[in-house]
This record gives sequence, C-alpha cells and structure tokens, in this order.
Amino acid sequence: MRAKQMPSSILTRSKSPVILLFAVTILALSFFFFFLFSPSSTTTTTAAVAVPYRYPSVRPETSFVASLEHFLAHKAPKIPASSDDTVGSVIDHDVRRLDERKFVKEMEWLRGDPYYPMSMPVRVYVYEMPSKFTYDLLWLFWNTYRETSNLTSNGSPVHRLIEQHSIDYWLWADLIAPESERLLKNVVRVVKQEEADLFYVPFFTTISFFLLEKQQCKALYREALKWVTDQPAWKRSEGRDHIFPIHHPWSFKSVRRYVKNAIWLLPDMDSTGNWYKPGQVSLEKDLILPYVPNVDLCDAKCLLESESKRTALLFFRGRLKRNAGGKIRAKIGAELTGAKDVVIEEGTAGEGGKAAAQKGMRRSIFCLSPAGDTPSSARLFDAIVSGCIPVIISDELELPFEGILDYRKMAVFISSTDAVQPGWILRYLTSISSTQIREMRRNLAEMAGKLVNIKLHTRRSQRVVKESRSVCTCDCRRSNSTHSNPIN
Repeated sequence: MRAKQMPSSILTRSKSPVILLFAVTILALSFFFFFLFSPSSTTTTTAAVAVPYRYPSVRPETSFVASLEHFLAHKAPKIPASSDDTVGSVIDHDVRRLDERKFVKEMEWLRGDPYYPMSMPVRVYVYEMPSKFTYDLLWLFWNTYRETSNLTSNGSPVHRLIEQHSIDYWLWADLIAPESERLLKNVVRVVKQEEADLFYVPFFTTISFFLLEKQQCKALYREALKWVTDQPAWKRSEGRDHIFPIHHPWSFKSVRRYVKNAIWLLPDMDSTGNWYKPGQVSLEKDLILPYVPNVDLCDAKCLLESESKRTALLFFRGRLKRNAGGKIRAKIGAELTGAKDVVIEEGTAGEGGKAAAQKGMRRSIFCLSPAGDTPSSARLFDAIVSGCIPVIISDELELPFEGILDYRKMAVFISSTDAVQPGWILRYLTSISSTQIREMRRNLAEMAGKLVNIKLHTRRSQRVVKESRSVCTCDCRRSNSTHSNPIN
C-alpha cells in the first residue's frame, strides 16, 4: 500500500497506542451501556432490589429496523454537507501539513490544560464517504429485509445476522446526529482532522458481505480500501488511529491484511485462528463489542412480572450442530435433553425463533450460552436483556470490556471439560443457593440500568497515559519508530 512507502520522517507524531486504546474504549463503552441496557422505566423494583436509573426524558429507539426506517425517512436526506476536509488525492506535502497542524493543536491543548487528555472528551472525525459505502447499503438492507427466504448456507436468516452485527449503524448514526440528539455526550464529532483523536470509517462491511454478489462485494471492499488509505490522516499514522467496524467474522476478509494496523471493532478475538489470520487482531489495539440482542428488552415492569414465572432451571434454544468450539453444543444437548426443569430446543433466529427464545428466557433462571462457530454468541446478550443468568461455556471467549466489568457477578462460567461430564452442569446449578441467585439477578438488573462509571478505570490508566504523554512532550519530534505497531 502507498502508506507503507511514506518516509518515516513524515510519520512522526502518531499518538501513543495507550492513549488511543483508552479513547476508543470510552467511545465504545459509553455506547455499549446506553444501547444494550435502556429500560423505559426510571426505576427497577423487584423482590430483590430497587435500582435507580438515569436516562434522558425520551427513550432511545433500540429496534434496528424501526430506527433505520426513521433514519432513512427523516435523517439521511436532510443531513447537510459539513465543512469536512476530506480530500480525494494526496501527496506527501498534504501528510506533512496535516502532521504540523495536528502537532500545533495538541501542544496548544497540552499547555492549556495540565490534565489533558483526561479532562477532554474523545474527539472523533467521521469520514464522509461516498454513499455507495454508507447510505446505499442501508437502503439495500431496507428494501430487502422482508425477504425471509434469504438464508445463509446453514439456514440462518441473513437479515437477522446483519441486525445482530449492526453496531456499526448505531455508532455512526449517533456520531453524525445533531449534538442536541446525540446519546454519547463524552464523545464529540470534529470536522477538522487535526482536532481528532480517532477517525471513524463508516463502511457497512457486514451488509455488503451478505447482500451483494461475491465479486461485487470484493470490488466494493477494494474501492473502500483505496478511498480510506488515500486519506492524509491514514498515511500519517498508517491507520493506527482509525476505527474499522469489522463486527462479523466474515466481513472485509479479502482486504483485511491491508488495514491490520487499524482499530477493529470485533465480536470476539477468536484465538483459534479460524476467522482471523495471526497478527491481524490483538487486545492491544482492537475492541470487542457486544452483539445487538435478538430479543426485546425485559424492562423494569417485565422483570417484576417475570419473577414468579421463572419455573425452568435452564433454557437453551438454537442450533446444536456447530463448527470449531461450538461442537460441544451437541454433546451438551445430548446430556441435558429430557432432564427435569431443563428446556433444550433446536431452532433458528427467524421471527418465530425470536418469539420462542424470548418467551423461554423470560421463564428461566439460567440460560445456556455455549460457544458457536466462534467463541462468542448473541445468545449471551439475549440472556442479559431477558434477566436470565447466563451459563457461559466457551473456553476461548473474550467478553466486551471484561477488564472493567466483572461478569462473574452476574453469570456462571463452566469449562468445556466440566460441561461434558455426566450430570456436572445440573449438579453445579442446583448447588447455587437462592440467595446467590437473587444476588446475581440483582447484578443483572444493576448492569442493565446504569451507565458504567469509568472513573476508577481512568485512575488506573492515568499513570500509564501520563507517562506516554510525557514521552511525547519531551521528544515529540522523534521518528515514528517510537510508536511502532505492537502487532507488527
């Protein structure tokens, strides 16, 4: 790629990977909690706990289809062209000029605020890409989503898969909304590249993968790659401060190797190597974001009403035959089928399957969440929003923000080795006391009702970030080798 040929003297002041990862974590973490958990009531009251919630007066829309309909009808045609400084063709001088402007701006912030960058919001520059990468793909989904006959090779509804990997839509729609309508108040959009901490690439890689013909999709991937890598900001950092939504493990696959320096938004790390090549993904630079739940949110009123209806001990509905780590599903299914107070159902993610899963989860204490074709599964987040304690059986799973959130307070983790032992799962679950169950369900309710306070995480990270900042301040004109990519 052309960025690889830029002289090292140009690539001089890319931000420390520590600061970049911290900034993108704030961006994604804020959105994760507001979207995934947004009950309509202001207070959750159950037999176990009363949890106060703080939300805007207007409840945000959490249905992808409903939100997209409103967006395309009322937002997309009316979004004015901003004073975006994206350029079409770049020469070395453009990169040097951006680097100088960015250096001046950062020194201005640093001298003016002793707590920079901690005291400032995350500043995101959103590329205004041609509509074939953005609006056209959203319209393609909208015009075809009722075609339920459109299935993957294993029978899963394509449009349902797109919905559960639609984190790219929710992030982008919020970032480009007028400031008065935005949910993420600690993240601001900037229109000058020198003011940005991060650069968001709004290309819908999952929609294009599933709804375009194979060769058409690959051609669009190549066009998007060239468009992005031709930008001066990309050339300046070789993509290290750029965010790419690659949330489905099949998306953007043919050109991923050219953007391996960028920050990827992923469903999991898949350390087995089945979906990502070695060196492409890393916890040092990438972020794991949740699936968008397939079922409706069980809000405060629902949680209260479902309390006495949870008569099943354990529930699972889904495909029992999967690949890779998901092969354990068939063994677990054979072991548990027919057991007392256990519901194991084979099913898909269509409308009928959604209704059955939602009903079953709201009537169960525990919900089984084994690995699928990848270590992660949307089922985990379906269980959380249903108030059903997840039972996670996936040895290679990396969870969203698990360095900040203690999932063990609201979920049960069982190793694959233990899970296949005859009777082990049921013995373990029945040994959990009613007091422990109430505590875990209270933690589920609390997690579903708050925006996480990341001040403790900020304090833990502050020393490292300050050290990185000091290095930059003292010798900010050094060669970019100081900020080498940790996965190269």
